[in-house]
Amino acid sequence: MAEKPHTPLLDTVRTPADLRALPREQLRQLADELRTEVIDAVSCTGGHLGAGLGVVELTVALHAVFDTPHDRIIWDVGHQAYPHKILTGRRERIRTLRQKDGLSGFTRRAESEYDPFGAGHSSTSISAGLGMAVASEHLGTPRNVVAVIGDGAMSAGMAYEAMNNAGDMDARLVVILNDNDMSIAPPTGALRAYLAQLVSSPAYRGTRDAAKSIVSKLPKPLHEPARKTEEFARSFFTGGTLFEELGFYYVGPIDGHNLDHLLPVLDNVLEMEKGPILIHVVTKKGKGYAPAEDSADKYHGVSKFNVITGAQAKTPSNAPSYTSVFAETLIQEAKADPRVVAVTAAMPSGTGLDKFAELFPDRIYDVGIAEQHAVTFAAGLASEGMRPFCAIYSTFLQRAYDQVIHDVAIQGLPVRFAIDRAGFVGADGPTHAGNYDSAYLGAVPGIVQMAAADEAELRHMVATATAYDAGPISFRYPRGDGMGVDMPARGEILPIGKGRILRQGSTVALLSYGTRLGEVLAAADKLAALGFNPTIADARFMKPLDEDLIASLAGNHDVLITTEEGGLGGYGSHVATFLASNGLLDGKVRFRPLMIPDRFDEHSSQGDMYAAAGLDRAGIVATALKTLGYDDAAMKAALAQA
Repeated sequence: MAEKPHTPLLDTVRTPADLRALPREQLRQLADELRTEVIDAVSCTGGHLGAGLGVVELTVALHAVFDTPHDRIIWDVGHQAYPHKILTGRRERIRTLRQKDGLSGFTRRAESEYDPFGAGHSSTSISAGLGMAVASEHLGTPRNVVAVIGDGAMSAGMAYEAMNNAGDMDARLVVILNDNDMSIAPPTGALRAYLAQLVSSPAYRGTRDAAKSIVSKLPKPLHEPARKTEEFARSFFTGGTLFEELGFYYVGPIDGHNLDHLLPVLDNVLEMEKGPILIHVVTKKGKGYAPAEDSADKYHGVSKFNVITGAQAKTPSNAPSYTSVFAETLIQEAKADPRVVAVTAAMPSGTGLDKFAELFPDRIYDVGIAEQHAVTFAAGLASEGMRPFCAIYSTFLQRAYDQVIHDVAIQGLPVRFAIDRAGFVGADGPTHAGNYDSAYLGAVPGIVQMAAADEAELRHMVATATAYDAGPISFRYPRGDGMGVDMPARGEILPIGKGRILRQGSTVALLSYGTRLGEVLAAADKLAALGFNPTIADARFMKPLDEDLIASLAGNHDVLITTEEGGLGGYGSHVATFLASNGLLDGKVRFRPLMIPDRFDEHSSQGDMYAAAGLDRAGIVATALKTLGYDDAAMKAALAQA
């Protein structure tokens, strides 16, 4: 086992109170050691690396100046918070990040009093922080509330909605814009740092307040010109007019890696009596680790890696990932049809569309972390005859539900929804689980819903979606690699609303929706070893349901079991509604839906999560035997035999 890094100063810091007891001249060394610890820890666990490395100095400065946990710090998004976790009593567990029963990869209220708000999705911090600040006023508990928003989170409209609201109030709110991508007004060294300190200083603010008092005595027609003059003079040197217009007192931009710049500004802000205030901090994603600095996108989220070389450990696979199959198939369709375009919300590489962009740079649109806009933008494209594919993770599509209904479905516009990361996502945990899209889209009239059983089926579904112009259509597929099936050269257009029977049997029918099909086939083999000959069917479609297939299975079998990688309200619920509504549960068939349980499951491996949900081969066999009347002892004996 490799030796842990040498961190003598960090070893003395167990809580932020220990940090605040250090002489400030030692904080540079502390930051260097903290960065080394983050790199070493993530190399062991995998996780989000670049964003955390970019906020090391900022994290140290915030805990040095603010009285945490009484003062609140909200990290947006939470994957910036690995250095924060190390400094707030969780260093001994930092190498359990994203592992079963280990630390979450995001901030989490239940994990620490230093995490006042959970943030797996982005752009929520200013809204939550404003609520906390207002609550502290109501409760008479003075405290500072700091929202650190960055890593693209300011591209989402919710952040500006919150700022617009906060700018109209006097709540004590500090927003730190962690600008780690493109500086709104690039810092220019010592002069910029000096100006930031100047405009945040008591002397400047005192002069400004005195000037305001003088202006108030002038005739009213001169008030607004005087305000504009002061604002222009300050923004000329410092930038930030947009934030000033939203009602924030703007400070910056400043170098987020220079503690000599950060600490005086934060000290000054601490003395300000009223908010809201925005501090513009410019950082470099991956700072201090050359591989991450050179390839910010590649090192945003990493698997385990070699600290010296930066090489990430990849488990070899004989099958392509579902994401890559989607991208390659979409490229095929785009070559044949110039109307095919792609839309993504800040996830070009995560959705595989970076490959599409290489060939069709004028036919891909990355709209930023703005899922609502992405969906309505795609609706506009579709309304003019284009064939847009809106590729968004299941967990993020939740954020655009109103747009799916109002802007797409009601108008019957043929937007194609490519829903990546369907089902459990493993180490990213409950905030990123794709458990709900089957249910929330299933309630929307007029949308076609498909789920790929394997990578070949995914290719067919991309082709089917391309050709479908009658309204919105979606297809879902999980994180990870396919099953290793033979791949067709081109996708085939599937008949809408029709499933397929893979094995014809009797007594037990196993009806799969999605990639649980591999486990269903394995479960069928185990049941065959016990003397049963189950029927295996792949639903392919949830909407419209293949009612003929379901009715046939229910009428010719004693047991009908559905499996899916979704929660309550999904495929099994739709099948149950159809069976009950048509009196098909009144006969001999016993129906059992297997789905993701109605709970939030903590992070673990995908395999462990599906096993705990009863959606692996053992769980499917156990459900079949129990439904057939086996008691616990008989079931245990049968499972041992199989």
